[in-house]
Amino acid sequence: MMQLVKQDKGTYQLRGEKVDNIDDTWKKDISYLPQKLSGPIPYTGEQWREIISTWYDDWDESLYEQLVRQFDVPTTKQMEKLSPGDQQKMKLALTIPRNTPFLILDEPTSFLDIPAKKVLMDVLIEWLDAGERSILLATHQVEDIRKLADYLVVLKKGKTLGMFEKEELTEKYQRFWVRGNIPTEPVPGEIERDGNTFVTKCAPLAEMFLEKRNIQWETAEALELEEIITYMITKE
Repeated sequence: MMQLVKQDKGTYQLRGEKVDNIDDTWKKDISYLPQKLSGPIPYTGEQWREIISTWYDDWDESLYEQLVRQFDVPTTKQMEKLSPGDQQKMKLALTIPRNTPFLILDEPTSFLDIPAKKVLMDVLIEWLDAGERSILLATHQVEDIRKLADYLVVLKKGKTLGMFEKEELTEKYQRFWVRGNIPTEPVPGEIERDGNTFVTKCAPLAEMFLEKRNIQWETAEALELEEIITYMITKE
């Protein structure tokens, strides 16, 4: 997306305009945090700040100072000499204050300790609430998705399984406990069954199915987001 590697196929748009490699001015609207930095980095965090802050008109110096303070990360050591956790904290402190409309984060909580993760989540939520802004987040951490995401795009081996609204998923995916036996015919949206329980991805239709056959159920509960994603990748 950032055109750091050659694009094989497909197109994408930013604010309704097709992105190409002829005019790079669109990059001022995007802040990109890679999963890891490539090669040696002969700069300190503070030297990086001096360079990067000149590229973005809306650079927020107070937010940078806040993040450095809350993350408790040294800014005078060379980046390559920092621990992986401190490198990640420094990268975040150099990315979020750019205040662009779009923020692309690749595994942003990698190597972060628990207090730093909380700081990051709080900052990103405030950042989103401050204006017309969006985050594209690539992550394997369900907690990141639970706290930040409105929509999920689920990938399996490079293929898109679909885009889903997070709240809609938790409404549709449910586990039912049935009194007696489950009918031998498939329940709408059935993913798996075990004894007198079954999991469905179409809870409203499953309820209608049971009611039509006068089958009572003890309870039905929504699945955790982690379990839903696991079913999508392994069962469907």
